[in-house]
This record gives sequence, structure tokens and C-alpha cells, in this order.
Amino acid sequence: MRTRWIRWAVVVISAAFLSWGLFPGVSWAKEVAFLDLSDFTGPVAGLALPSSFGIEDYLKDVNAKGGIDGVKIKYIGVDTRYDVARALSAYKSYARDPSVVAMEIVSTPVGKMLQNLLRSAKFVCLVPGDGEFQAHIGNFWPWGPTYQDAFAATIDWVLADWKKKGQSGKPKIAVLSWDNAYGREMLRGGKEYAEKQGVEVLPSELFPPGSLNHDVYLTRLEKAGVNYIYVGGVDPTQTNVMRDASRLGLPKKIQFISDYWGPSALGISLHPEALEGMVVISYFLRGDEAQNHPLLKRLWTTYRNQPADKMNEGYGMGVGAAITLVGAIKDAIKRVGADKLTREEIYNSYQKVTGLSREGILGPCAYSPTSRRGSDVVKFYKVTGGKIVPITDWVKTPDAVSLHKW
Repeated sequence: MRTRWIRWAVVVISAAFLSWGLFPGVSWAKEVAFLDLSDFTGPVAGLALPSSFGIEDYLKDVNAKGGIDGVKIKYIGVDTRYDVARALSAYKSYARDPSVVAMEIVSTPVGKMLQNLLRSAKFVCLVPGDGEFQAHIGNFWPWGPTYQDAFAATIDWVLADWKKKGQSGKPKIAVLSWDNAYGREMLRGGKEYAEKQGVEVLPSELFPPGSLNHDVYLTRLEKAGVNYIYVGGVDPTQTNVMRDASRLGLPKKIQFISDYWGPSALGISLHPEALEGMVVISYFLRGDEAQNHPLLKRLWTTYRNQPADKMNEGYGMGVGAAITLVGAIKDAIKRVGADKLTREEIYNSYQKVTGLSREGILGPCAYSPTSRRGSDVVKFYKVTGGKIVPITDWVKTPDAVSLHKW
């Protein structure tokens, strides 16, 4: 009798330890969690918050249908305000929870900071487009093509546009962006690609995030004879840049191009005159293509209870990331079973979802054992008549990461 009681005590105590999350190598059998260290109120919230909505809503939808073979996915969102210290604190708080099998961050500096902490861990961390994470394959997975690959695709577009306009000589391009690691990243390989293709890259003009006036930077680039300006930052940065450029009359002689995080359909509807003619490169659907997409429209109107024309396209970016997460969990369950969904197994599965369809919201998944690129295709859009309309189909991005000496 005493022996039986001891056995039952061992079982109960073991279960308690599991429920308290003190065994880091173990995950829940019927629920796993995704940790989103995002920015809900800081400088990148314009696209980060809608993206988080997209992740949360897609996972809600999966759970409402019974989960994945009975496994539910809990969404944990934390507002880090684009602050490294806040992100580190949140990571330390939640990383002890064994049910957290994957996470994302929205800051290049945070990625570089966590890279040292997680160097040997097999723990999926979704990140922005820093090419370093492709150059050094590990546990950091950019959402889409890297920043330098997108810049290289822009160079190809610039050359085609230059030729279309009948111009001679070399086109000149310059980066106008935030003065931080992100603002410099696209040229680490992107500059080498541009020079290889015969495009002159002028010195960048970088400014503090939150700057409200850009006249001095724009004027210097005009005097340098720039033909194309590649604008970084997160909207409303691009909108403010175009407002200042329009006041100076620059769009008449300089083509402005925004990186991924530029104006959305909502921003364009508020400032159509200033943004008219701006080209936007994107790895996720924009404008009417996003707002009329059947899945995005259904999720947005169901879980946000708003009409589709109020949807910010960052929402689709998040839905695409959630589809990939679900695909990886499905693969892990198929391989090892629902009761063995550890971080390492999810990490292994992210390398097996190559070619996974994201229903056209993003291009096919490009993750593999040798690739950390979320995809390798982009589309170009242009602000025309108060709307953002596609001017290309999906275009494969060049590999600019390999051109940089890491």
C-alpha cells in the first residue's frame, strides 16, 4: 500500500513540475505557444501592429476549427516599443515557458542582441530582413527576402526604368533612411550588386527615427545629382519624406522608391497627392490585392469586425507568417507526434516547409536547411490616383547577401 502511494505521489509531483514549466526541454502535448515581441505603440507600430493582428487572428481561426490534430496554438503578444531592453526583459520572462516553441521580433538591433544569447539554441526566431542571418545560418529566420536582396531587385527595376526613359550613362541611387543598423543593412551586399550592375550608389543620408523634417537630407541628395532615392523607415516616415520632397518639387525629377515598410493603403488615402508616383517594393500583397484577398478579407472582417477597406496590408504579412508556423507544426506532428512538439522539432520542421504556399499573400516559402529567407520573390507597386497598384508580377530577388564580406 505504501509503495502504491509513493508511485502516485511521484506521478502527481511530476505533473506539477511540468505544469509549472520547470522542464525547458518539454512542451505541452495539446497546446503550444508563439511569442510575438512586437511594437504596438512605438515607431514601427504602423505595420508591426497589423502584422501581429494577422498572426493572432489566423491562429484564432485554426484553434476555432479544433487546432492541428487537436493541438491549439496560443498567441502571446508583448509590446516592446522597439526597445532593446524591453525586448530582452520580455524574452527572459517568456523563454522559460516550455510551451513557447517559436517567437518573432520586429527589430534588427534586438536580433543582433539575441543572436549571442541564442547562438547554440535550436529555437525559431522570426526577424526582419537582416542579411547576416542568411550569411550565417542559424535560428534566426527573416520574414521575407533580406533587405539587400530587395535592394538588388530594386536595382534591376531601376535599370529597366532608366532604359525605358531613354536615359544614357549610369543612374545614381541613394538611400534615405533611419540612422540605425536597419538603415544601413540594405547596402551590405546591395551596394556591391548595384555597382556590379552599373548603378552608382551615392553616400546615404541617414536621420534619427521620428524626424519630422527631411529638407536638409533631400537637398543634399538633389545637389549630388541623384536620380533615384530609396526610402527606408516605417510609415509615416515615407509619407513625411514625400511631403517634404513634394514641397521642394523633387518628384518631378527624382524617382522615389520605398522599401517594404512604406506607405499602406490607409496612409495613401490620407496623403494621396504627396505620395503620388512613389514606387513600393513588397514581399506581401498591398492595396486592393490585399484587401480583396478572400482569406485576408474573411479573417479581418470576422476577427477585427471592420470592413476590408480598413485593413492595413501589414495584416497579410502576419497571416503569411502564421501560415508558415502552422505548416511547420503540422510537419512536426506528422514526424514525431503531438506530444513531442519541442522547440527543436519545430526548428527542424521550419527547414522542411520549402515551397509551402501562403495562398498568394506572400510568395512560396523559401526556408530550407541552407536558406533562412522567408521567400525569394517581391512585387513592385506604384501610388497612382490615390491607390497603390501593382506594376509587376512576383519577381525573383537576386542573391546580394553572398556579395558582402561577412
